[in-house]
Amino acid sequence: MKDDNKEIQPADLVELDFLEKVVARLPEDVRVLEVLGDLYTRVGRYEDGLNVDRTLSRLDPENMTVWYNLGCSLALVNKRDAALKALQRSVELGYRDREWMSADSDLQSLRGEKEFKSLLKRLSTFSSKETHE
Repeated sequence: MKDDNKEIQPADLVELDFLEKVVARLPEDVRVLEVLGDLYTRVGRYEDGLNVDRTLSRLDPENMTVWYNLGCSLALVNKRDAALKALQRSVELGYRDREWMSADSDLQSLRGEKEFKSLLKRLSTFSSKETHE
């Protein structure tokens, strides 16, 4: 799925070409995959970003940011249930940024979901506890 509102800049094409070549040589380099996945999302190549995020979740399964980004990618391709599960996993691993999650445009398709609202409420609880400890 490509977001037609995103215009790919020539510099993005050069960066994509470079990163794809690096990943071809180093397919399990988490840092390179993270940058490539972010760039895919930024230019609207959501399915490609999702594939990278799925790979990252296998390579670094205890990383809360990897699971958050997977949730975002899943939301961008309208896989709501899977997106909510990935976000839940991110929270289980320690993700606590309620403000970011509530404003993240990648998660727009989840805003009306009961489970998403519950997750935001759970994050509010963590914030309160952490503030008072």
